[in-house]
Amino acid sequence: MPETFAVTDAVELAVVERSGFIESRHAGSAIVLDPEGGVVSALGAVEAPILPRSTLKPMQALASVSAGATLEGPHLAVATASHSGTDRHVALVTDILTAAGLGEDALQCPPAWPGDPAARDEMTRELIGPQRVRMNCSGKHAAMLLACQANGWDTTTYLDPQHPLQIHTREVIERLTGTKITATATDGCGAPVHAMSLAALARAFHRIGASSEKSPFALHRSAGTLVRAVRENPWVVQGPGQPDSIVTERLGVFAKHGAEGVMVMIAPNGTTAVLKMLDGSTRAGAVTALTLLVRAGALQAADVARTLADLPLTVTGGGRDVGVIRPTV
Repeated sequence: MPETFAVTDAVELAVVERSGFIESRHAGSAIVLDPEGGVVSALGAVEAPILPRSTLKPMQALASVSAGATLEGPHLAVATASHSGTDRHVALVTDILTAAGLGEDALQCPPAWPGDPAARDEMTRELIGPQRVRMNCSGKHAAMLLACQANGWDTTTYLDPQHPLQIHTREVIERLTGTKITATATDGCGAPVHAMSLAALARAFHRIGASSEKSPFALHRSAGTLVRAVRENPWVVQGPGQPDSIVTERLGVFAKHGAEGVMVMIAPNGTTAVLKMLDGSTRAGAVTALTLLVRAGALQAADVARTLADLPLTVTGGGRDVGVIRPTV
């Protein structure tokens, strides 16, 4: 296994302030690439391997599409999503499974409660327990199953790292990152997740963001279509009132968070910010990435400030606002 970065390799990216007192500090690493792919800034150990977690989903979705899964619009967007399990999300995932001639029982992601409070309350009232289709990764899994059906591949072992789909996915990821995969783990949803550096992750997303639907290369055409699908359907990628959806809708930024404090954002001009919080917290990821994009000149500070007002960054005490989660980059 490759050695991951240590605390001494990290830099402070954000703090939690309560009543003027710095209560917590979030350390990690971050990298920003300009529209041409050059490094604007690199903070911390950007060459050390991390697990990208759900930020891998757009690459996995592109692998499924390039393997034969026909997806477009919101159905393509949900393949990249860490969705909140609303009925609208479930409808999209069900459509993909239906196209594959499969039911919910074909999904091998674990059953879960939806992240959306209204959907969870409704399931509780109806005495419905956790469901696979409500799990936040179900769109990715449905797309994988559709690719398997398109090729006649076994759908019961599609998560095996040696399955033809997973071998193809690994090759697509290596092509996008420009690096060989040297370590693979099991993600929370059961799918393989491949270790890579922040720099490699940034390269992949910059290539995705810079792709054109008119490219002579099929993978880049699909990447351009994927980016458009996400930007045109921001509610799909996470859910109502959720940071990724808010940032995408308000600022046109392709935003994708991952578990354990990973965040990726692509500004409309192609500037790409990627970060990893060493403590695994996700609460400061969006505000920190947006600040990095402002510093790089890719977003207007006033536009970002209006958007941040609707993100969960307020620290409360006694029922009133007493502090804030803020970046220090």
